[in-house]
Amino acid sequence: MAVPFMVVAIAAGLGSIVAWYLGGTWWKYRGPRVVTCPENQRPAGVTVDALHVIATGLGKPPQLRLDSCSRWPEKAGCGQECLRQIEASPQGCLVRNILLNWYDGKDCYSCGMLIGVFSLAGAKPAVLRADGVSVEWSEIPAEQLQETLETGHPICFACHTARKMLREHRELVSGLSESTGRPAR
Repeated sequence: MAVPFMVVAIAAGLGSIVAWYLGGTWWKYRGPRVVTCPENQRPAGVTVDALHVIATGLGKPPQLRLDSCSRWPEKAGCGQECLRQIEASPQGCLVRNILLNWYDGKDCYSCGMLIGVFSLAGAKPAVLRADGVSVEWSEIPAEQLQETLETGHPICFACHTARKMLREHRELVSGLSESTGRPAR
C-alpha cells in the first residue's frame, strides 16, 4: 500500500524542524569557553558536552554538563557549578566571541592597519604576547586567554606570518625587520 504524499511531506517537515532545533542547540553549546571556577575564582577553560545537551533538550530545557575542564583530572569530581555562568551567557563566555570582541575596531600593533572584519574560517589575526612572540588563537589555553589579552596586542595575519617565519626560519628570510616583521626601511 502506498503512503500518501501528504504524510511523507508532513513527516519530512517535522523532521526538518527537529533537525533545525537540534542543530541550533548544538551550535549554541559547542566550542571552548572561559569561566570563573567557583572553587578558586580563577579562569578555567571548559567545553560543554554538546551531544548530551541535544539528547536531553528535546521538548524541555537542556541539561548541561562539562565534557572537559582545564582543572581536570585533579578536580574531575567537582559539582560543575560553573555551568550556571554558561547558562546565563552561553555566547558571552565562548572563546571565539571573546576574541572577536577584543579585535573589534583595533589596529595591528606592527603595521597599524585596521584589523577589520575577518572570517573565522579564513586567515585570522593573532595576538602579540607581552614577551614579543605572536601566537595564533589555538596556541592560547582558554584559562590564560583573559591574561594574554590584557597584556598582549592585536596583530594582523600578515604580520603574524612574517614574525613566525622570522622566528622559525630566519635563514630563509631577508629584508624584514626583526621587531615588526615588516619590510626593513
